[in-house]
Amino acid sequence: MKLKLATLALGAVMAAAPAMADLVFPSLSYRTGPYAPGGIPFADGYADYFTLINERDGGIGGEKIQMPECETAYNTEKGVECYESTKGLGSLVYQPLSTGITYQLIPKVTADGIPMLTSGLGRTSAKNGTVFPWVFNFPANYWDGASVAIKHILDEQGGDISGTKITLLYHNSAYGKEPIRTLEQLSEKHGFELSLIPVDSPGQEQKSQWLQIRRERPDYVIMWGWGVMNQVAIQEASNIRFPMDKFIGIWWSGSENDVVPVGDGAHGYKALTFHNMGDDYPLYDDLKTYVFDKGLAAGAGDQHGSAVYNRGLYGAMLVVEAAKVAQEIHGTSKITPEMMRDGLESLEITEETMTALGLPKFGPEFSVTCENHGGNGYAAIAQWDAKAGEWNLITDYVQSDQEIIQPLIEADSMAYAEESGIEPGCN
Repeated sequence: MKLKLATLALGAVMAAAPAMADLVFPSLSYRTGPYAPGGIPFADGYADYFTLINERDGGIGGEKIQMPECETAYNTEKGVECYESTKGLGSLVYQPLSTGITYQLIPKVTADGIPMLTSGLGRTSAKNGTVFPWVFNFPANYWDGASVAIKHILDEQGGDISGTKITLLYHNSAYGKEPIRTLEQLSEKHGFELSLIPVDSPGQEQKSQWLQIRRERPDYVIMWGWGVMNQVAIQEASNIRFPMDKFIGIWWSGSENDVVPVGDGAHGYKALTFHNMGDDYPLYDDLKTYVFDKGLAAGAGDQHGSAVYNRGLYGAMLVVEAAKVAQEIHGTSKITPEMMRDGLESLEITEETMTALGLPKFGPEFSVTCENHGGNGYAAIAQWDAKAGEWNLITDYVQSDQEIIQPLIEADSMAYAEESGIEPGCN
């Protein structure tokens, strides 16, 4: 049975329901709308990895994968509709690729007993598995990203950034606001001056924001952007000759789509990441043999090796490995969403694991427990080389400041538990 890759119209989802024996991993994608340049490569990488597992391995534990794809256009209401129309297909886990959709789905997946993986996005305090038993956000979250950015600045400044001016340029949404409290805490700890500049969606007009930046002359700009906002910001930074090596984006502001349109002006721009870049991995040899050369690549087949395509591969790989763990724990290949949750909560990714999967030195090691659904908080810094047209990791994976992050996670998650009437604990 071939992997279903066609985007499903909401009214037709049930007609396209897979056989119950299949393992169902829905894709809440966005190939249309202002955020499609980021959504397309992720969706392609996500689908291609599942196709590889079906074609090369015959599925997971002998069970073929089905991937019903539903278009959200990065719209929260449509995302919820996609969830409601696919959850009855035997869906094992959701990866919504949207903080807005994630926030709306947290109570729904909790009530329905379906796990959700929000790597590098969503509600950061979902790392506390005693409060959010059905939500996972390994290997890193937004607060980790904010902390690692500051650690990088500390390294560049010899460990002292007191009086340093740092601006957060952020998408004016729940997503963009996520790092604010962390940066405020880090500002108090390290003595840097923090200024906040919002950009309304979709972010095509930023003249006033960059006039403010030129006037205030910060030493560094950290960007929490997505979609067209990123390339507009990088172009504006280039226009005012802001030093690109002092401009650091979150991982959703670190794709080829963000920098290529700016040309040489983007050279030296930096972005956080929780996985490596490029296609120089043994896994890509298998993708070529079993997916690309067979004409089974998702989409236009033109995203291979790009930053966000690799993120889609990585997201699919993580849930496939968790499904294997779930099958082992429960002694059956026909796992349920509850069993899948157990697999996610028992997942351990080591360098040995990654090497065996054909992705050596691709991402940080981490393990998941009931108490810790978010991993160990490691991220790295990548830098864009406009001359070579590629991203390069320029740091090792660095752990975020857990003395700052963990108390924030505890406070936020416990406030949610009190509001929602949740009694924290492990099953």
